[in-house]
Amino acid sequence: MSAHVNPEKMAVFIQDKIRASVRHSPLNRMPDSNDDFIFDEPLVQFADGDDPIFSEYKKIIDSSHFTPREALARSYEKSPDDLPARLSVVSWILPITSKTRESNRPQEDIPSRRWSYTRWYGEKFNEALRAHMVEVIVGEGYFATAPFLQPYFKTMDNDSGPFSNWSERHIAYAAGLGTFSLSDGFITERGIAHRCGSVVTDMPLPISPRTAQTPYSNCLFYVNNECRDCIPRCPAGAITEQGHDKKKCRDYQHNEIVYIRQEYGVEIAGCGLCQTGVRCEFRNPARELKV
Repeated sequence: MSAHVNPEKMAVFIQDKIRASVRHSPLNRMPDSNDDFIFDEPLVQFADGDDPIFSEYKKIIDSSHFTPREALARSYEKSPDDLPARLSVVSWILPITSKTRESNRPQEDIPSRRWSYTRWYGEKFNEALRAHMVEVIVGEGYFATAPFLQPYFKTMDNDSGPFSNWSERHIAYAAGLGTFSLSDGFITERGIAHRCGSVVTDMPLPISPRTAQTPYSNCLFYVNNECRDCIPRCPAGAITEQGHDKKKCRDYQHNEIVYIRQEYGVEIAGCGLCQTGVRCEFRNPARELKV
C-alpha cells in the first residue's frame, strides 16, 4: 500500500463501515419483534498493536493470552517478526438498546427474553460484524484477523475462574473505550450494558488515548466507595466488595441455561442483572465527578 495513507481517513472509513453494519444488517434485529434493533450506535476506537499493555495482559489474565502481533501471525501462519512493523487494533462497543435494558431491570433471578435474545442473536451479529470487518480490511490490501473467530481462540480456567486467550473487554480497555467495574464488567461512556468486538490489522490507524487514571476509574465503588448497586443485583451472590467470583457466576449460568433453553430457545446463558438497574447501566457515572 502507499506510504502516504492517511490514518485519520482510514479511521473514518472503518468507523463508517461498522456503523453502517449496525444500522443496516438484518442480523442486528430482534427476532419475533417489530424489527427492533438489538444494538444502538457503536463506539469505535483504536489501539497500537504493539502497546506494552498487551504483554502485561499475559501477567494480568494468563500467559496464554495473545498479543495482537501473535494473533495476526498465528492467523496467517507467519512469524510475528515477519509482520509489518506497525499494527493496529480496531475495538468496538455495541450498546444494548434502552428497550432491552428496561426489560431486564425488574428481573431478579433470570434475564428477560429480550436480554437473552441479545446475548444469543446479538453475539451472532457481533460475530458476523467481525468477519465483515476482516473482509473489508483485507479488501483494502491489508492483513486482518478477528481472533475471537479463529480456531486458536479458547476459553479456559485458572485459579481465578474462566478466562479466554483473547479478552474483548481488555482489548477495549487498551483502546481507551472505558474501564472495569466491581462486577468485572466494562464501563464505557455508554455504560456497562453492551457487547464488544475487535479486529487486528496492519492498516495504519490513529491511536486512541487512554484517559482513565486507573483501570477502574469509571466505577463509583473504586472512585469514592459510593456505589454497590451491582452486589444485590447478582442472583448468584457472586459480587461482593472484594470483587466478582467468576466461578460462582459460571455455575449459576450453567444451572440457568436449562430454563433459558426451554423458555427462550437460546443456547447460552448470561443474566446481565448486574448490568441493568445500576448507576452505570447506560452511562459513565464517574464522569459527573470529573472537573
